[in-house]
Amino acid sequence: MRIGVLASRAEVSVRSVRYYEEQALLTSTRSARGQRHHTENEVERVAFIQALYSAGLSSRTIAELLPCVGAPSEANSDSALERMALERDRLSAHIADLVRTRDALDGLMASARAYREQLGAAASG
Repeated sequence: MRIGVLASRAEVSVRSVRYYEEQALLTSTRSARGQRHHTENEVERVAFIQALYSAGLSSRTIAELLPCVGAPSEANSDSALERMALERDRLSAHIADLVRTRDALDGLMASARAYREQLGAAASG
């Protein structure tokens, strides 16, 4: 199938499909006229790639996980689970940093509100 058909069936943009090819996440064959052609299996692969991106994974990490799909084995599955666990730990640390940042902002906002109340009290009193 041509790239536009793949993009439509996988519900992504043609640009996304091209990007996946640039990142070596997806391959295609070329016709004599240079048009990309994809197999039926690529629709599921694109959906899987989309799911991995939605989970916050980078293209490099996705490239590390794809062998589990292309060549399923216990070793590949174990490797994929380890890699996903590392990514989960990275995301958890990032979330903790964001919570600390939000809490610091909350503290500044509380100080600003208290100061604002003092200004209002001084102006009316």
